[in-house]
Amino acid sequence: MVGAQLRARGIRDERVLAAMSHLPRHEFVPAELADRAYEDGPLAIGLNQTISQPYIVALMTEKLNPGQDDRVLEIGTGSGYQTAILAKLAGAVFTVEVLREHHEVASELLGRLGYTNIRTRLGDGNNGWPLHAPFDGIIVTAAARELPERLLGQLKEGGRMIVPVDDERGGGQRLRLVRRRGGLAVDIEEGVPVRFVPLVQEAERK
Repeated sequence: MVGAQLRARGIRDERVLAAMSHLPRHEFVPAELADRAYEDGPLAIGLNQTISQPYIVALMTEKLNPGQDDRVLEIGTGSGYQTAILAKLAGAVFTVEVLREHHEVASELLGRLGYTNIRTRLGDGNNGWPLHAPFDGIIVTAAARELPERLLGQLKEGGRMIVPVDDERGGGQRLRLVRRRGGLAVDIEEGVPVRFVPLVQEAERK
């Protein structure tokens, strides 16, 4: 996976590559899909949610560039795979999931794998986690209709956020990497086209 999918497609951060080399991705997919865990594509994890393809996980992590002392907020715990990758690179990870089943399964798995620098929460990711703000980095693993200003407000000055956002030029989504400067979002990069499930809100879940 690392050689054929990640290095071959331009992932260069050795910390990201090492983290993905050592994390057992098959632990984070349904048992019946374990033999497909290392394929170059997303996989269904139930409740209309997916685990992102390895390349997208690596790309978003590399762009966010978390440091070993950074506090990172993740919106959309899902299977917990992206959470675990972040936890190998950052000082502390705070992750929010709106779907109870995924929250409970991921929390149990991350605990069983021995992570001690992850805090999980059941709730609406659109609200972030104000109690633990500000964060050095924020990663959103579902597609937002527009840049989430509420989350931007929970970034430290100079902090980075990567998020898939609906493409105003037409259908689909694009990754956006922004930095908070003077309380505003300054685009660093508009990245590749992507396809994520929509960011679920609490009201929609109910």
